[in-house]
Amino acid sequence: MSLQPHKAVTHVDNSKVSWVILAGGQASRMNGNDKGLVTLAGKPLIEYVYQTLSAQTDSIFINANRNLEFYRQYAPTFSDQLADYPGPLGGIHAALKQIDSEWIGFVPCDCPKLPDNLVERMISGCHENTDIAVAHDGESLQPVVTIFNKRVLPLLQQFLNNGDRKIILLYKLCNTIEIDFSQQSQGFINLNTPSELQQYGELL
Repeated sequence: MSLQPHKAVTHVDNSKVSWVILAGGQASRMNGNDKGLVTLAGKPLIEYVYQTLSAQTDSIFINANRNLEFYRQYAPTFSDQLADYPGPLGGIHAALKQIDSEWIGFVPCDCPKLPDNLVERMISGCHENTDIAVAHDGESLQPVVTIFNKRVLPLLQQFLNNGDRKIILLYKLCNTIEIDFSQQSQGFINLNTPSELQQYGELL
C-alpha cells in the first residue's frame, strides 16, 4: 500500500458566494401579510436584514413572490419556480437554478438583528467538500441561515419532486456542517407573529 500525500482542504473564496434574503413565504402566522414589508420601529423588516448584509457583501438577491417592485429597490429579486409556496426550500431551489455563483447563502427576512460578522463566520467554516453549512445558536439549528453549494441542486430537485419539504431532512442527506454562533444567539431572534413584532418593537 502506497501512502498518498496529504491534500489540504481549501476554504471557500468570499467572492464566490452570493446571498439571498428569503421573503417568499405565506407568513400565515403574520396574518398573511408579506413579512418583509411588515414594519418594525417604522422600517420594513427587509430593510434591517438588507442593511446588515450589505455591510458585509456586495452580492445580494431577494426571493419574493409578491410585491416584487418594492423589493427591487433593495436588490435584484426573483420568485419561486415551484407553485404553492413550498417554504424556504422553494426560494433555495430557485436561487440555485438562477444565480451563477458556486456558493449561495440564505437568510430569512424576519431576523432584524443578524450578526454583523455573519457572512465572514459562515464562509470561513466552509471547505471545498462542504455541501451545506447551517448556523447553530448554541441551543438549536437556525435552518434558514445557511450556505449551499450549487452541487446540491440535483439532490434538492429530487427531494422536492418526492414531495419532501422539511429542510432538516435535506441536511441529513448532504455533507452538512454547523457554524457555531452560540456567543451571538440573540442575533437569530425571528419575528413570526404580530405579538412578537409588538413585543420586540417595545424593547427597541
